[in-house]
Amino acid sequence: MSHLLEVTNLKKHFPLKRSWLGQATGKVHAVDGVSFHVERGETLSLVGESGCGKSTAGRSVLRLFDLTAGEVRLDGQRIDNLSARQLRPMRQKLQVVFQDPFASLNPRMTVAQVLAEPIENFEPGLSGQAQGARVERLLDLVRLPRDAARRYPHEFSGGQRQRICIARALASNPQLVICDEAVSALDVSVKAQIVNLLQDLQAELGLALLFISHDLGIVEHMTHRVAVMYLGRIVEQGTARELFASPRHPYTQALLSAAPGQPKGHRRIVLKGDVPSPVNPPAGCHFHTRCSHAFDRCRSEAPVLQDKGGGHQAACHLQKLPD
Repeated sequence: MSHLLEVTNLKKHFPLKRSWLGQATGKVHAVDGVSFHVERGETLSLVGESGCGKSTAGRSVLRLFDLTAGEVRLDGQRIDNLSARQLRPMRQKLQVVFQDPFASLNPRMTVAQVLAEPIENFEPGLSGQAQGARVERLLDLVRLPRDAARRYPHEFSGGQRQRICIARALASNPQLVICDEAVSALDVSVKAQIVNLLQDLQAELGLALLFISHDLGIVEHMTHRVAVMYLGRIVEQGTARELFASPRHPYTQALLSAAPGQPKGHRRIVLKGDVPSPVNPPAGCHFHTRCSHAFDRCRSEAPVLQDKGGGHQAACHLQKLPD
């Protein structure tokens, strides 16, 4: 059986401002050749610093813009080359929850209208009574009272609005939901509630989640597998348990060492320099300019993901990281 989502050598480059002759003066290598997959009913998390390309990768999968290169397959069917009309039925299987629940909802629409819109799009023949029952079912799923249907988005808290956004994503009965920093704008206690809700929905509905986040604590708690991105590339991926317990890439080690909640006496790895510009990324390994273990090969040859056992992969020329 094929993967539910399979992404192969995905690239997305954005042209910079054009010159007076109409020519692009360069390009931003936002995503630079990433490959990953998501199985049915599992959660894959994309993590990394701000600007590493994780959100662009998610939006590329959603086809919110055209790809520069690569393939995206959903449920065995290639979708990166489909026209907008051909893509429409595939969108029923693939939905998204964005970061900002305040900007994601139309303030002039009631919750009932917000939830009914995707139902009408994908099931236009449904009666008003059946549609109303579906709206009530969606509110039940996200633990909101049914009388919320008559109210407007401004009457709800941030966490409640995000529940409405989740309900809207579920309205088409999707197989995969992309959560693009879906809890980062929420308070700590509300974050935990939304994460627990997503896990409950996954168990109840058999959902697959592509969870994009920089919050490693939440990722460790809720995900099955993790892919770590740096400057447009995946540098390490594996099961959450294996990756958090035994990171194999110097960048992953530094990222985890900086996460909150480390035990007393823990040694934090401080990286030198700044993240290079994605307009002109370094040759070879993109991380070599900040890596204390870099040697000549790192500066000239880009490492590929290599199996480290148990499905754990890392893109590093070092056979073993120093202790």
